[in-house]
Amino acid sequence: MTETSKPSKERGLVLVYTGDGKGKTTAAIGAAIRAAGRGLKPLIIQFIKSPERSYGEAIMLDKLDIPIHQMGVGFTWLKTPEEHREALAKAWAYAKERILSGEHGLVVLDEINNALAIDRFPIDDVLPLGDVLETIQRRPQGLHLVLTGRDAQPDVLAAADLVTEMKPHKHYYDEGVPAVRGIEF
Repeated sequence: MTETSKPSKERGLVLVYTGDGKGKTTAAIGAAIRAAGRGLKPLIIQFIKSPERSYGEAIMLDKLDIPIHQMGVGFTWLKTPEEHREALAKAWAYAKERILSGEHGLVVLDEINNALAIDRFPIDDVLPLGDVLETIQRRPQGLHLVLTGRDAQPDVLAAADLVTEMKPHKHYYDEGVPAVRGIEF
């Protein structure tokens, strides 16, 4: 590990929450709330969730004056590849600009791992993994980044200072219980 890649609070940390279990977004939002409580300026950017739907976390974060931007168009099978590609391009351009601006103490890239793992249509020209990794490395001194979502790319895991994998042992979905208001949305 080189001196520039050694984890430090002064440099800022890269946290990855991934895996098939619940809790990735919840952990990231908890980190954003904690950061706000300590005077850091958090920002949450959601890559898959659409502003056309209502989510409990957005309602509460608005009350806490923590900005959250839902920039996706929803599940990949519900919209056309062109709609998703356009949304991903806009989300990444906005995220990169905000990361490099130096205005935030913590930036959450919620579900970016899901977005980077899309294989139903090409995304590398609108959300290039290499550009994401370069932006992680070029982030301003002291900026903490949180990346969430299933199927984190090996290079993203390698760039992280912390990787937590959420692993389900039991889930009510398996018993036919659909998404629960206040728990999933």
